[in-house]
Amino acid sequence: MPGPGPYLLHPVAKPLVFSLTLLPFLWLLYGAAADLLGPNPAEHLIRSTGQWALRCLCLTLAVTPLRVLLGQPALARFRRMAGLFVFFYAVLHVLCYAWFDMGFEWLEIVRDIARRPFILVGFAAFVLLLPLAATSFNRAIRALGPVRWRALHRLVHAVAGLAILHFFWMRAGKRDFTEVAVYAAILGALLAWRLWHRWRATRAKVLS
Repeated sequence: MPGPGPYLLHPVAKPLVFSLTLLPFLWLLYGAAADLLGPNPAEHLIRSTGQWALRCLCLTLAVTPLRVLLGQPALARFRRMAGLFVFFYAVLHVLCYAWFDMGFEWLEIVRDIARRPFILVGFAAFVLLLPLAATSFNRAIRALGPVRWRALHRLVHAVAGLAILHFFWMRAGKRDFTEVAVYAAILGALLAWRLWHRWRATRAKVLS
């Protein structure tokens, strides 16, 4: 029986993954139009878009470990798409906050960022995502060169840390840290694997 490799390389695989990753957005859009988002739809939209950005971040960081551990190099085809969906849901998260919480009052938004640490941390994570999204194309990779491009995209580790801190501080008022602990454990394990894998590769070079 063939492994998943041929299916991952199938022309339909990318459109299918794209559609599945877009489904949460379509559901939120439908829920908002049909008034299915509960008594506070604005809060639901802000919270859900942020959580989906975090889930896509977990998915993006999981691609390389899964590719190595499962011996499926074709999984790398989906990493860029997953990373761009992190940015997509992060943009929606910021837009929902700016619209529903602040009414697009830009001066008030700047004051809110300066006043509330969890907003500042979340905004910092979003700012770090901007160069990653802007350089997630082949032309940018060629312009920067592989070494500089990889160095730049290591900012995703800082994004992960800031995103968890943002989520933690946001939940601190309600003293509800269950989801925070789950995401922190997942991202911590993925980042620890990357550090271990890099250390092992460096050690192998030294010993060879």
